[in-house]
Amino acid sequence: MRTSLNLPPLPPHRDHDDDDVEQRVAKAVANHLPLDLHDVSGVFSNTESGMISGGLANGAVVLALPLKGLLGRFGTKTLDEDGAQLPRLGRELAGAAKLAGVKGIFHADELPAYGVTSEELEALRERLALEKNDGFVLCCAPEWQAQLALEAALIRARMAWHRIPQEVRNVVVKKGAPEDGTTSPMRPLPGRSRMYPETDVPPQPLLGERWAEISEHLPMSDQQRAERLAEYDTSIDQSEQLLARELDDVFCEHAGDLPGKAWAALLLNHDASSPRTLANVLSLREDGALARDHVDTVVQAHVGRAVSKEELSAYCIEHDLAPADIGGLEEVINAIVAERLSFVQERGMGAMGPLMGVVMQAAGGADGKEVSALLRAAIQSVLE
Repeated sequence: MRTSLNLPPLPPHRDHDDDDVEQRVAKAVANHLPLDLHDVSGVFSNTESGMISGGLANGAVVLALPLKGLLGRFGTKTLDEDGAQLPRLGRELAGAAKLAGVKGIFHADELPAYGVTSEELEALRERLALEKNDGFVLCCAPEWQAQLALEAALIRARMAWHRIPQEVRNVVVKKGAPEDGTTSPMRPLPGRSRMYPETDVPPQPLLGERWAEISEHLPMSDQQRAERLAEYDTSIDQSEQLLARELDDVFCEHAGDLPGKAWAALLLNHDASSPRTLANVLSLREDGALARDHVDTVVQAHVGRAVSKEELSAYCIEHDLAPADIGGLEEVINAIVAERLSFVQERGMGAMGPLMGVVMQAAGGADGKEVSALLRAAIQSVLE
């Protein structure tokens, strides 16, 4: 094919293809095979072909596309030893044309046939001013559809000068089963060539003012989102999780004066709960109205609801969820340390773990962090 147009041959492997060379080949082939459609319905006004006469009677037209130098290259139906059709250019052109919704096309190598006579074929070649080696394809369909079909066939014909395309192919099925193992073009492999406008949404005019408004309200980029989170006191892991789970907007919207790490932890652990409820729960904890150990209990009790801080506060009071009084807590801790003085003197700071459990049991509702700090201070004072 390339030799006929004095074009450079294909390399042995597609990995060695040169884009510049292929572009030059494509340009030369496009000049060799232009989109030159002809309405040849008049040639078949008295045809005996049922397919063509039926189409013309229903308002269709017969369009012809000359394909210079391709006579004898379309091929005819030939079977291999297993009964499967051998690949041929004509079948590829038909497969491309069918993507426009037509039932098929006729090409020069298979005519006369299908009711098309030698006389009609000769008149057609004269009408198209074809030379000896020139071929053509015909399509009988509504004009707009025939144009689309032949344009698709032309694009496929031009591919004959290039390497076999990488594409998704469709198995030819007849009567609910594969016909003979042959395939036809279906769609390109995913890539830039697959990008196309949304067909179900009509185009909308985009005025300058609208474009400016859109440009001023674009969503934040990933980098901008990360930079925004960096302004809060969160760990690297928390920031990454907030971004990955797309919770950063919620985090920033309700952060306020809440401690960053505590707010991030609560949101990540209860992302299905109302952010407003979570923020109010944490605010109560920071105000000293809710013990740290009861935070999850309060969240679970109000899951699925956006609850005000006042309502949550009343719930905490009703269920006695406030931390133990720090003054009374200190007395409890000092009493426990004094009671187990010999144990503390023997174990030193190693007594922290065992005594934590004792204190937490004795001072129900106490904040574990407060207990730990007071117990540490009490043990250190005894050991000094």
